[in-house]
Amino acid sequence: MSETAARGAWRDLVAPGLAALIALAILLGLGTWQVERRAWKEDLIARLIRQTKAEPVAPPKAAEWVPVRDEFRHVRVSGRFLNDKETLVHGLAPGETPGRALQGYYVLTPLVRDDGSVVMVNRGFVPTELKAQADRRDGLIEGPTTVTGILRASEARGLFVPEPDPARGEWFNRDIAGIAAARGLSVVAPYLIEADSTPGQTTWPRGGQLRVDLPNNHLQYAFTWFGLAGCLIAVFSAFAWRRLHETDPSSAA
Repeated sequence: MSETAARGAWRDLVAPGLAALIALAILLGLGTWQVERRAWKEDLIARLIRQTKAEPVAPPKAAEWVPVRDEFRHVRVSGRFLNDKETLVHGLAPGETPGRALQGYYVLTPLVRDDGSVVMVNRGFVPTELKAQADRRDGLIEGPTTVTGILRASEARGLFVPEPDPARGEWFNRDIAGIAAARGLSVVAPYLIEADSTPGQTTWPRGGQLRVDLPNNHLQYAFTWFGLAGCLIAVFSAFAWRRLHETDPSSAA
């Protein structure tokens, strides 16, 4: 290849080289970000597990509730259930067969605490055939009681979650404010309590359905981005080598 052709080949590599360099920086940045996210997620999972297994404490006052800080705390409250104001929310629960889920409802029941305040308690899951309260009378708790469980924030309705129908009692997400309004409860704590399971329980609903199982696939994502960065380097290197070693047509015999 002549000197003129060589200079032209190098000039031809400037634009694709800059584009490849920018793309490489983006891919390496994404990979590094996923590594950092993995460390953050591991710390978050460890904190949540630690909080859910800690000794139960009193929940925060409504005005002092900070979801980022208080959600997933293990708490204990005492009071009396308003069983006539329970609300059923469509949901799934793990079945006895691994990989199979039960269809049914989560039973959200207001609890009037000893100080007169009201907090919503997710007492647990009931299968579809036990939807009617009359079919699970043995599971109702009358009179003073104490509940331990995990604090959760109100559940926002996702894009593909149907809208609730309060008139028919059809709820698909645990919307604390919406459910409280539908039940005529004016002042309710801005969080709910996911009730703990009761060992040896044979009645319904059954608590302990909360699973702290956050996905942590960030390392796989990091490998993907770094792998794409490696492929980009290999492809551009092959392209550049080929471009620089092309035979100059004018010098061909």
